[in-house]
Amino acid sequence: MDLTPGIILSVLFWGLYAGCIYILLATGLNLIFGVMKVVNFAHGQLLMIGAYVTFTFFALSGFNPYVLLAASVPVLIIIGVTIERLCFRPILGTGKLNEIFISIGLIYLLENAAALIWSDEWRFIHSPYEAITIPLGGMKVPVDYFIIIATTAAILIALYLFLKRTPLGHAIRATSQNRKGAMLVGINVERMDMLSFGIGAGLAGAAGTLWVVSGQVFNPYMGSIPAVKAFAIVIIGGLGSIPGAIVGGLILGLAENVTIFTIGGAWKDAIAFLILIIVLIFRPTGLFGEAGE
Repeated sequence: MDLTPGIILSVLFWGLYAGCIYILLATGLNLIFGVMKVVNFAHGQLLMIGAYVTFTFFALSGFNPYVLLAASVPVLIIIGVTIERLCFRPILGTGKLNEIFISIGLIYLLENAAALIWSDEWRFIHSPYEAITIPLGGMKVPVDYFIIIATTAAILIALYLFLKRTPLGHAIRATSQNRKGAMLVGINVERMDMLSFGIGAGLAGAAGTLWVVSGQVFNPYMGSIPAVKAFAIVIIGGLGSIPGAIVGGLILGLAENVTIFTIGGAWKDAIAFLILIIVLIFRPTGLFGEAGE
């Protein structure tokens, strides 16, 4: 196939769309790590739960699935707060091995709970805009891709304003920068842990909603691959760096789609780790990580 400007533009645009879902997932993961220094390997399962919550609300109400973000994100925030309270709070500071085993346990618990509630069949829903396309460089791009990109941008802007312009956001950032110092100035760091984990889970839920409306299928066991890619993005961008998660997600989304176009879909999942290896060789702390972290 000839590489026309239109085809190149379309491949890059599709990569941008795919990167949006990775960005939301990795940003939530990085926010949790930045504040609590906890690695939650079950983060991809929160995306899966978000997909099922959206699916359930859609089946019951028939509302526009994009509107259902307003319902699915709060549900995932509540689930995230519950997980932080019951699972990670009791073991915080007791060692990374405990965190790893709690996370692995949560993976199986959430997957089996989802299979029990919704069955293990593959599911999908139809976007109300699935038949609408926009011409782009000689190709037709689904309007859903434009909506997903705009929605992701709006969520990230809202998160930025929350962290930069509100007292709670300042407290979260202070806890992330210096936990003991935050305690000394009267910040309730346990509350910040709870809030950060809830927001991180909510971002994973938003990623799950966008996963559904983009037409991708899902089942209770689909969260592992997105989670692994999110961890790769976090390491590529730099642990605890939200800008790093955004840049890393865009890099991965673009790289995956260029890979699919050039050498085939079989390499799609492997490209994340190729990029990860290259970044770690030349920049061990990640693109936005600080030396000595």
